[in-house]
Amino acid sequence: MELRTKVHAEDGKQELKITREFDLPLELLFKAYIEPEIVEQWMGTKVLKLESKKHGSYQFETTDPKGNKHGFNGTIHEFVSNQKITRTFEMENANFGVQLEFLEFEELTEETSKLSMHVVYRSVEIRDQILQLPFVQGINMAHNRLQEILKSKPQRH
Repeated sequence: MELRTKVHAEDGKQELKITREFDLPLELLFKAYIEPEIVEQWMGTKVLKLESKKHGSYQFETTDPKGNKHGFNGTIHEFVSNQKITRTFEMENANFGVQLEFLEFEELTEETSKLSMHVVYRSVEIRDQILQLPFVQGINMAHNRLQEILKSKPQRH
């Protein structure tokens, strides 16, 4: 099956470019990143805190199949509704360090939209370690869930 979320990693660079087109209106795609109830559903995580604003922060917690809890958090540096979110992302108790994420949301048509992510890591080595994990499959699965959940929800305007 073709992966709809595209991950581009250029050799020797400490960044990833991630793009995905969704069969969702722009406002709905953006909501999937800022409304705790929706984030919890598609990410399969518990939202402990989500302040969707400039200088806001977030904290999520997930539980693995063995019952171990894993946290991740960050700070939101730029927030423009339905356009962009610039934030840090840190996985607690992992040796990857903090990464910087630039998320851009774009309307393609009234019913379709695009997410472009530019993720910057501290080093090429860390970026390459991330790519050794099932990262590409994981982000595709998460984005597929996001699409399914929001397509099946009756929308409130």
